[in-house]
Amino acid sequence: MPSDSDVIIVKPSKGWISLKLEELWEYRELLYFMAWRDIKVRYKQTVLGAAWAIIQPFFTMVVFSIFFGKLAGVPSDGLPYPIFAYAALVPWTFFANGLNMASNSLVGSANLIKKVYFPRLVVPISGVISGVVDFVLAFAVLLGMMLFYGILPTVNIMWLPLFVLLIFITALGVGFWLSALNVQFRDVRYTVPFLTQFWLFATPIAYPSSLLSEPWRTLYGINPMVGVVEGFRWALLGADTAPGPIIAVSALVALAILVGGAFYFRRMEKTFADVV
Repeated sequence: MPSDSDVIIVKPSKGWISLKLEELWEYRELLYFMAWRDIKVRYKQTVLGAAWAIIQPFFTMVVFSIFFGKLAGVPSDGLPYPIFAYAALVPWTFFANGLNMASNSLVGSANLIKKVYFPRLVVPISGVISGVVDFVLAFAVLLGMMLFYGILPTVNIMWLPLFVLLIFITALGVGFWLSALNVQFRDVRYTVPFLTQFWLFATPIAYPSSLLSEPWRTLYGINPMVGVVEGFRWALLGADTAPGPIIAVSALVALAILVGGAFYFRRMEKTFADVV
């Protein structure tokens, strides 16, 4: 018989509580295995497998190049329009897929959540991390396009890891909010595709943010993906329009979304097992 000191009693939290980030480190192996599970499930019984990571942004780039680049004559900051669009679609696809995976992650792991205790933050985090493989494959194609167009990266590429981190923060922050809301309101899963589509055209992917004059261009950074997209073009392609204050605004908004989403997630966590 175990003694009283060997028994751990898990009680529901009350009010706003600590994020208990140390638990994430303790369960790091679970985080790894759940991310790997999501990767395998995504490509299980698919004909093209990981090629979908390249097909999706590439053909979107082709459509944008025809309708926005050729027919509408949208400016591209002095860059060839195909690589102008694709350089934005690579981080955007990572964000959109991460957002979709994270928002549906709790509902998809309902059986596990009901039976086993672990920090629930692991679930949406693993959903976002699982998109890294797709991002790497799409990024490799971007490097090939840069070589084709004779574009060499400048010293600005040193900033690229920070922009990748900003994508992760944004996707995770919004994913925390939507995954927690999706447990309570199942119609959230129908809202996510609409939100993603709206967000796509609210982000300077098919057009440059330089079309806006100050101070509206800086305020445009309230959309965190604006700073990411413009940052990618600046860091990799040497675009003439440096992001400037947009990056600061986007980073602050992304951090606010992440912190707020994490605390809201932890507040609602006590109801997940009963409702999901």
